[in-house]
Amino acid sequence: MSFQNPVFIPGPTNMPEEIRKSIYMPTIDHRSPLFGEILHPALAGVKKVLKSETAEIFVFPSTGTGGWETALTNTLSAGDKVLAARNGMFSHRWIDMCNRHCLDVQVVEATWGEGLPADRYEEILTADKGHEIKVVLATHNETATGVKSDIAAVRRALNAAGHPALLFVDGVSSIASMDFRMDEWGVDIAVTGSQKGFMLPAGLAIVAFSPNAMGAVETAKLPRTFFDIRDMAAGYANNAYPYTPAVGLLNGLKLATEMLLDEGLESVFARHHRIAEGIRRGVVAWGLNLCAASPDVYSDTVSAIRTPEGFNATDIVSHAADKYGVAYGVGLGEVAGKVFRIGHLGQLTDVLALSGIATAEMVMVDLGIDIELGSGVAAAQDFYRNQDVAAVKVAA
Repeated sequence: MSFQNPVFIPGPTNMPEEIRKSIYMPTIDHRSPLFGEILHPALAGVKKVLKSETAEIFVFPSTGTGGWETALTNTLSAGDKVLAARNGMFSHRWIDMCNRHCLDVQVVEATWGEGLPADRYEEILTADKGHEIKVVLATHNETATGVKSDIAAVRRALNAAGHPALLFVDGVSSIASMDFRMDEWGVDIAVTGSQKGFMLPAGLAIVAFSPNAMGAVETAKLPRTFFDIRDMAAGYANNAYPYTPAVGLLNGLKLATEMLLDEGLESVFARHHRIAEGIRRGVVAWGLNLCAASPDVYSDTVSAIRTPEGFNATDIVSHAADKYGVAYGVGLGEVAGKVFRIGHLGQLTDVLALSGIATAEMVMVDLGIDIELGSGVAAAQDFYRNQDVAAVKVAA
C-alpha cells in the first residue's frame, strides 16, 4: 500500500494536511484553561454541523461503536423495549449491542440495499398502545450497502403514531458529509465518529443529546462509567474531562469544524453529492449495478458496487492493494464477496475521484471483468466537466 495514494475506503478518510498537523501539538495541561480553548469551540462547532440549537455535545476517546454504547447506557434500563430495522451490517451491530445490554429488541428485517421501512415503524408504534417501546434506532447511512435512509420520514412515523419513543440515529458515515438536521428531524441522540466526515483519525466518539434524551439520563439504570455523560458534563464545566482526554484529536476536531463551516455546510453536501454522482455515472458505464436499490436511497459518501454473479468482489480489493497500492472497501455481512465499496467522503475532489475510478477499471480489467477500460472515467469526466458547482443541489 502506498502512502502517496488516496484511500477510497468509507473511513477512515483522507486527512487534510493542516488537520494532520493540528493533531501533532505540544503537550498541554489538560486541566488548565488552555484546554478549554480547544474543547469548547470543538463542541460548539459540532453543534453547528448538526444544525442544532439545543443539543448537548459529548466527545469521548472512542469510536462510533462507543457512541452507540453511550446512547444506550445513558438512557435505558435492562428489559426496556427498542425498535430497530436490520438493513445492513451496522444496523445489525447496533442491534447486537442492544441484545448484549439485555434490552428487548423488536427487529424489523429489511432487504440489504433498501432504506429503513418508516411505514412499518409507524404500524408497530401505532399498535404499541402502552408505549412500551422506549427507543427507535435508525441508521442514517448504512456504510455496508451504500444506502441512505430518510430520517425525517422515521420522525414522521413516530409523530403519526403519537408515540413518545426517543429517536436515536447512527450518523457515523453521514454527519459532516451529508445533510443532517438534528432539530428539524426530531433526533434525540445522534452518533458519529471522528474518522469520516470530520476527516480525522479514528479515536473520537461524538454524541449529541436532545433535551428529551437528557431527561432520560437520571432514570436510566444500565451501568455506565467511562461513558457516563453526567461525569463528562461536570468535567466540561471545569474545562476538563473526568479522565485524560485525546487533546490532539480534539484540537483537530476544532479545526475540522472550522474548515467545514468556512466551506459552508451546503457546499460540503453539494461537493459530496457531485463526487458521488460522478462515480455512479462510472458504474453505469461499466454495466454494473449498485447495491442500493434505487436512486432515492443512494448514499453520497459510499457506493457499494455489485460484481457479476460468481465473481468474488473481494479479489478487486486485494488486487488493487497489491498491484496499485490503492484501498477500496470489501463487502460486509450478507454482501461479503458480492460488492466492493468506493468511499467518496471527507477530503475528496472530482480529480481524486477520477483516480479512484480509473484504478478500479484497471483492476477489473486485470481480473477479467468485461468492462471497457476508460468507460467509467469518461462518464465521470463528462459529468464533472458539465457541472456548475454552485448549482448542484442536495435533496432535502
